[in-house]
Amino acid sequence: MVRNLFVSVIKDFNVEKKFVHKIVGRLVNDLGIEIKDIRINFINSNSIMKINREYLKHNYSTDIITFDYSGVANKLEAEIYISVNDAESNAKRYRVSLKEEIIRLVIHGFLHLCGYDDRSESKRLKMRKVENRLLNKYKTELNLGMLR
Repeated sequence: MVRNLFVSVIKDFNVEKKFVHKIVGRLVNDLGIEIKDIRINFINSNSIMKINREYLKHNYSTDIITFDYSGVANKLEAEIYISVNDAESNAKRYRVSLKEEIIRLVIHGFLHLCGYDDRSESKRLKMRKVENRLLNKYKTELNLGMLR
């Protein structure tokens, strides 16, 4: 288990906390980061929509929102909110397993915490390249390659 990582899952969603810890453990090693305090919250689309509206002034649901409270580079302190409903929709749309989509979203949140940005096309492509590399690596390591 990764120290200083707290994972909460809203009831009725089947997200394995140990699995999330495994992914984050790999990210800590691969990205060379230290976790001061990270909270990953798996919530529903209504809850993430409220957070998106209140804090980001966007009136829609989204798959992930990351709040970075880190004061020191590579010593992360943050909250990550992942909508399991949106992750399920993404998984169906892209024809991947929910587990694979969860991996992608966790990676995506950590890349944001490491300074990656997806606001412009060129930055989005750079971030997506790293995201895909890590996703493929973890799928292989965790033997998820054929899960669909």
